[in-house]
Amino acid sequence: MAASHRVVLGPLVGSIDQGTSSTRFLVFNAKTAELLSHHQVEIKQKFPKEGWVEQDPKEILQSVYECVEKTCEKLNQLNVDITNIKAIGVSNQRETTVVWDKTTGEPLYDAIVWLDLRTQPTVERLLKIIPGENKSFFKTRTGLPLSTYFSAVKLRWLLDNVEEIRQAVRDGRAMFGTIDSWLIWSLTGGKNGGVHCTDITNASRTMLFNIHSLEWDSELCHFFDVPMEILPKVRSSSEIYGLMKSGALTGVPISGCLGDQSAALVGQMCFKDGQAKNTYGTGCFLLCNTGQKPVLSEHGLLTTVAYKLGRDKPVCYALEGSVAIAGAVVRWLRDNLGIVKSSSEVEKLAAEVGTSYGCYFVPAFSGLYAPYWEPSARGIICGLTQFTNKNHIAFAALEAVCFQTREILDAMNKDCGIPLSELQVDGGMTNNKILMQLQADILCIPVVKPSMPETTALGAAMAAGAAEGVGVWSLNPGDLTAVTWERFEPQINPEESEYRYARWKKAVMKSMGWETSEPQANGDSSIFSSLPLGFYIVSSMIMLIGAKYISGIDK
Repeated sequence: MAASHRVVLGPLVGSIDQGTSSTRFLVFNAKTAELLSHHQVEIKQKFPKEGWVEQDPKEILQSVYECVEKTCEKLNQLNVDITNIKAIGVSNQRETTVVWDKTTGEPLYDAIVWLDLRTQPTVERLLKIIPGENKSFFKTRTGLPLSTYFSAVKLRWLLDNVEEIRQAVRDGRAMFGTIDSWLIWSLTGGKNGGVHCTDITNASRTMLFNIHSLEWDSELCHFFDVPMEILPKVRSSSEIYGLMKSGALTGVPISGCLGDQSAALVGQMCFKDGQAKNTYGTGCFLLCNTGQKPVLSEHGLLTTVAYKLGRDKPVCYALEGSVAIAGAVVRWLRDNLGIVKSSSEVEKLAAEVGTSYGCYFVPAFSGLYAPYWEPSARGIICGLTQFTNKNHIAFAALEAVCFQTREILDAMNKDCGIPLSELQVDGGMTNNKILMQLQADILCIPVVKPSMPETTALGAAMAAGAAEGVGVWSLNPGDLTAVTWERFEPQINPEESEYRYARWKKAVMKSMGWETSEPQANGDSSIFSSLPLGFYIVSSMIMLIGAKYISGIDK
């Protein structure tokens, strides 16, 4: 009887959206792109040392299983038949690096997150063997500058510092991957025949992948001293990789995979040259589709693979502006400063004052990414007065996200030659209306937000549903669902916007050159760790003791 009351919706597609802050599983109607149900679990981040950011790969995997099961339970409660889920797509935080043992299925170390800074000494050591110590030496092959951001230097650090990983490599047991690889391998069987693969968009963020030949580059692997046998097989973003081997969706094909920012580009349907989107998540990422030709930036942007939606389909490229800290600054206000109990409170605090009152916040917690690529920068809050309170700091934090977007948009406009007339946006932070209005004011162009903001998950679902052998989602332009938008128009005059932006740039300059890569041993902040000062103090003490001794003799 229950089965007879099932809601018939046609084919459905599931999407695993594994981000830096949380994991989600969402289910879409393949014909209408309507979101039917979802479940979300927050992911812990560990900060074992200053600049280090880690996550537990097993916790990430378990969160995926939990989200899938809970979403299926919700669909059953809605009388939606989960056997209509015909495919699953994966979207993931990029660059985050995992090495695991293929015989036990166990991670050999915590995942090193894309934000992590521990590899700065590794970067500097590698720079010394590059002609002219040129950070952009490999940019023509990879589209990327040498930076702590990308997977190759994280993997190099693991090989240099974790004996269990070195031993596993010697024994032929080690597997490397970004989060997509770890999830797909685990979900398709793990140690019992799991598929070790990645998609082309994630591969292009490792610094080991040639974005022209579209394969692992043996010379890059030699430079980073990475054994090629531990690398996953590179596949397109839309094809059947394997089948789910456990849980409510056992037997359903995993047939789509895109790094989160590429997934958002697809979800925003930016399939034409010059179309761009900005995603506000943990970080902030502006991508502009440049078509089938990679464009090298002259203004601090990255060249990356946008997508390849099928084995026999062409590869498309994008220019990308990457900002490390966006939503993470709100989480920092909540977890570190404790000035809010929930992320949504930041909007309320900011709305109460409507201004930062001359306070500027540069959240360079992981150095500065695009367009500066300056690892020595650190976060600063400046322009404080006795009048400044937590409301102004909350407002300044939101403004910081907008100013950083302005910087990468300016770089994008210079590289592309044609300024964007409006900015398409998505991501969790776009629910903050104060932020969206601020963004329009600071850019001096309209900001447009889709009514369904889950575009990252949608993009992965579209890739999965369109895969050969699945074929439930059409990507033909005429078949794509019309999108409704919410629009934010600039409400301040351009002169005021430029004044505030100039003050922001001044604050950015003050954040640079703050940190060196040579921390004091064991965190020793003793004055004696400074040799000249220590020598001065010790010699002064000797002179003082000597003077007392002599005066004692005189008596």
